[in-house]
Amino acid sequence: MSHHYLSGIQQIGIGVSNAEQAMHLYKHLFGLDVLVFDDVAKASLMTAYTGNKVFERRAILTMNLQGGGGVEIWQYLNRKPVHCNSIKLGDLGIYAAILKSVDIEKSHQRLKSIDAISVSEIQNCASGTAYFWVNDGTNAFKIIPKDDWFQTGKHDLGGVIGAVIGVSNMEKSLHFYQEVVGLDTILYDYEFSENNSIYRKVGLQKAATGKGAFNKLLGNITIELIQIINEKPKKIYENRFWGDCGFIHLCFDVLDMDAFKLHAENNNYKFTVDSANTFEMDNASGRFCYVEDPDGTLIELVETHKVPIFKKIGWFLDLRKRNREKPLPNWMIKMLALSKVK
Repeated sequence: MSHHYLSGIQQIGIGVSNAEQAMHLYKHLFGLDVLVFDDVAKASLMTAYTGNKVFERRAILTMNLQGGGGVEIWQYLNRKPVHCNSIKLGDLGIYAAILKSVDIEKSHQRLKSIDAISVSEIQNCASGTAYFWVNDGTNAFKIIPKDDWFQTGKHDLGGVIGAVIGVSNMEKSLHFYQEVVGLDTILYDYEFSENNSIYRKVGLQKAATGKGAFNKLLGNITIELIQIINEKPKKIYENRFWGDCGFIHLCFDVLDMDAFKLHAENNNYKFTVDSANTFEMDNASGRFCYVEDPDGTLIELVETHKVPIFKKIGWFLDLRKRNREKPLPNWMIKMLALSKVK
């Protein structure tokens, strides 16, 4: 089963027009203050999604070490990124990132006090889960309470634990996310109405298995699939390139890429991108691949090979030299905090 292949959500990709500003904004809003890499290079493997042209880009990965995945902030350096004029809940693609909160009331109060963003009131969905929305002017973030943490005390929020994804056919999408990706638990499944639109919402979860170097940090996965019933949705990235402004991919940390690739192919999903060998990103490296969900939403898969523990003294961990399923000791993961967003 595919649940043996994934360790957690490594990051969500966000296309921006100014990576430096976005890095500091997400540090301020969400406590994403640990710098994993800051890399400038050509996106030579992504030409299938960039008009068959190679563009230069800057990519920055930051994380919150209380738990959850990070954000990969991605900016074109020799092309002006294109914004999407409007995005509606249920449009095809990644509508929002999901982040977890230690104390949802405290998180809401703090974020409400920041003028540069818009914050909804706290709401309760039909499943009884409290949540609220944050919008940074371009992107939506859904904040929900969770009780699985690597550590707490510094921030009221943790990192990325999932995404809200618009789909056109719920049954096809459930097959992909359950059988291929391995999100094995249905949290809820119901219809609701909002602004004259009728939706079906399905929440999926994959509990942390304890397997993988960073599984204790990445934690549980929560994905929310949304299908609009009475309207035809549009594709969020229609007539735009991967890397243009918005959520460009959702990235999973993979324990065994070859096994996952075979599993996906057995379910009629082929990788559209495969770096095959180690791909360098600043001081980190790994094999990265992409597979599309039934609506073309990009799912990135990364098998991490090398990660910087303390870059200033040249301390790197080569995960190829250890059992991939064995978790790193907590003290070693905490050393990542020595590389700060400045």
